[in-house]
Amino acid sequence: MSKARESLKNAKRIVIKVGTSTLAHAESGKLNLYRIEHLIREIADLHNAGKEIIFVSSGAIATGMNKLGIKVKPQTIPENQALAAIGQGVLMHIYEKFFAEYGQTIGQVLLTGENASDAHARENSRNSLRAILDMGAIPVINENDAVAVDEIKIGDNDNLSAIVAALIDAEVLIILSDIDGLYDGNPKVDKSARLIDEVSEIDSEIEKIAGGAGTKLGIGGMFTKIQAAKFATAHGVTMLIINGSTNGNLRRALSGEVVGTIFPKESD
Repeated sequence: MSKARESLKNAKRIVIKVGTSTLAHAESGKLNLYRIEHLIREIADLHNAGKEIIFVSSGAIATGMNKLGIKVKPQTIPENQALAAIGQGVLMHIYEKFFAEYGQTIGQVLLTGENASDAHARENSRNSLRAILDMGAIPVINENDAVAVDEIKIGDNDNLSAIVAALIDAEVLIILSDIDGLYDGNPKVDKSARLIDEVSEIDSEIEKIAGGAGTKLGIGGMFTKIQAAKFATAHGVTMLIINGSTNGNLRRALSGEVVGTIFPKESD
């Protein structure tokens, strides 16, 4: 077991980011309630074990599309903002229901790019998140897509999760994907593609093999996850990419098992 994976056993503060591809069925676009419930049960159990969990969620636009019966994602910013506004409430209602069933209290936090770039807003965001954690609750963080034009773009939630992890001094960031981790090729088209267990340095070759956008529902591909890893590791946060569709992956990863791809923090 590598030093980086060994350190995961003692991680106290963990950011978990879930993408649309994990939350929704690929074919219908409707929410995958079975997957969501199992994921929340895992998170609740980690919280019961004494971990501080910060949950960063995508899916507002896809949920809004599902609510209105829209099959094809609109191209205009106002339409996407409207869908985000509609979907956000639906998604939070589902999270509230499932987390409550497992005895957990959640608090919604909506962030924009300003919360990362402006010093005053950044400090306020940090204090708010820490207060929620101190109260024993789980912050559920979404991008404020309904009003923040610049946030509706490829990779915003991957990068947001890295910013949040650095903001609150998390030890680990886990990004849940629809594949097992970073491969040396595209496993969806290349059956010989090999999973990369650990990336000690993010160089141009790693960025090259990361590829482009992901599924038709999600707005972040593997390349944006590599961008998130660069930011996170540079700020003292170890990052993992693991498959969000496999029950127990979170627990296995945090117990040090070789799951997904790990990006050790730079000090490692």
